[in-house]
Amino acid sequence: MGLFDIFRKKETAEEIADNQKAMDQGLEKTKQGLFSKLTRIVAGRSSVDEDVLDELEEMLISSDVGVETTVKIINNIEKRVARDKYVGTDELHNILHEEIALLMEESSGDESNFGIEGDVSKPYVLMVVGVNGAGKTTTIGKLAAKLHACGKKVFIGAADTFRAAAIDQLEVWAKRAQATIIKQEMGADPASVAYDTLRSAVANQADVVLIDTAGRLHNKINLMNELTKIRNVMKKVVPGAPHDVMLVLDGSTGQNAFEQAKQFTQATKVGSITITKLDGTAKGGVVIGISDQFNIPIRYVGIGEGIDDLRIFRKKEYVNSLFAK
Repeated sequence: MGLFDIFRKKETAEEIADNQKAMDQGLEKTKQGLFSKLTRIVAGRSSVDEDVLDELEEMLISSDVGVETTVKIINNIEKRVARDKYVGTDELHNILHEEIALLMEESSGDESNFGIEGDVSKPYVLMVVGVNGAGKTTTIGKLAAKLHACGKKVFIGAADTFRAAAIDQLEVWAKRAQATIIKQEMGADPASVAYDTLRSAVANQADVVLIDTAGRLHNKINLMNELTKIRNVMKKVVPGAPHDVMLVLDGSTGQNAFEQAKQFTQATKVGSITITKLDGTAKGGVVIGISDQFNIPIRYVGIGEGIDDLRIFRKKEYVNSLFAK
């Protein structure tokens, strides 16, 4: 059983409907931007011709879908137009909806589990990575709160020791989530913090350990070495740890999120992605490109500031919200 099976089993039909509503609200700015551009493209046109496709391509790129993913979508639409001979612009909305849905369905792995084969012995260890400001600390706090609500004992390791503010902020979130935080002084060895956290978690029979890490990208080699050291130290305490590495990306940064994903996937083995701050941006199209280009499951999206605003990500819900009329 994977960590995220805990949440899936507890979801009722009402909770799933609530999740869809939250996704609709969170993507409102992105949807409005997409529809306004699409309306301008088809205004006065009767069919989908080369000019319409060129403008559609420009629209998708400007919506932060990404060049490679946009080319895939346009090529697929071109094939449909050629096959059907005549496609009216009134159909373009539905065609785009279908092609994006198909593209996302083919990528990002299986949503039914968290990529874990068989049972994982306690504690389950999740290492969280991402640049400073992406929302790592907030995501850890919200996730800890979800786990606590499911009756799980959660330990948090404050291994981002390069910023005093990071430790203080994590301590505030740990208190809100009723989780136990293990910390050292600013400037301490991050691997030492991770080691202490796992030892304490094992001794106290914790269910889940969440390890925060520093988010510096100025030197990829140092980042890689640091994350490798943390992983190696944790394995000495809990064999197989970390059971997953979650990359947190700021959705409001658009194409910068792609670059962050490239850097971190090269620095360490990333098993899942959380995309934050989707509610405050019109750049929600970045989810499509990240899903397509990295083939790493997107597990959560942040669509609000509240402690309950970390939502399970489902491709179908996302696409439905994006294209809801």
